[in-house]
Amino acid sequence: MRRLIIILALILTGCATSSVFNDPKKPTAVKNLMQKEFDTIPPPAVGRPVIVAVYSFQDKTGQRRPAAQFANLSTAVTQGAEAFLIKALQDVGRGEWFEVVERVSIDSLIKERQLIRQMRESYEGNDAKPLAPMMYAGMIIEGGIVGYDSSVRSGGFAYRMLGIGPQTQYSEDIVTISLRAVSVSSGKVLATVTTQKTIYSAADSVAVLKFFDQGTQAFELESGITVNEPGTLAVKAAVEGAVVDLIKEGEKKGIWSFEKPNIE
Repeated sequence: MRRLIIILALILTGCATSSVFNDPKKPTAVKNLMQKEFDTIPPPAVGRPVIVAVYSFQDKTGQRRPAAQFANLSTAVTQGAEAFLIKALQDVGRGEWFEVVERVSIDSLIKERQLIRQMRESYEGNDAKPLAPMMYAGMIIEGGIVGYDSSVRSGGFAYRMLGIGPQTQYSEDIVTISLRAVSVSSGKVLATVTTQKTIYSAADSVAVLKFFDQGTQAFELESGITVNEPGTLAVKAAVEGAVVDLIKEGEKKGIWSFEKPNIE
């Protein structure tokens, strides 16, 4: 009898862990529905990319990674989100919207240019060929990760029969991105958008509890698996969505316009 219970428990454990994210009552990770729009948004009417600069895109939430039993010093979101923003600006609309100039490591860039200038002057003297001027931007893209809300919605369900049964728990976090376009010539904030992305986590487990020999001996088994949607990918998706929203907001305010399709 005891061997039969152990075999049954192992079978139920395999069934429970293999059904992760298949239960219709359980929330599933939302796909990045804006990815298609990110690639197919119409190009600008001017026919050339807008030159923009990104100085920083910081985590302004101060949120630490959630931990139930100890103080966690790890941050909840990435500290290098400017890499996602620069890549999104370069790729949005098949790369026809923005041309990004380097400003995150502007100090290193200036030092390298000074080194090249000194080396040329050392070898060529007054006839040294000057460096080409650096490209400047007419617009600065600013913003950051302004919110990270943990466990905005959580829940679960479970059932047991004869001391054997599965259990499911889930929780939802929300990351909020803010993005704005600033005119370099006037300092005016031209457009501002805010985008949110939900991050899902779910845990599946199965438990077995049986008593033998008139309740004097107990057999207990528990097994499970936890699936967490990567927070870094959620930030990347939110940044890409914010870039698309910024383009739309700029079109509404007359900052730029979409290229009109040719109708034959």
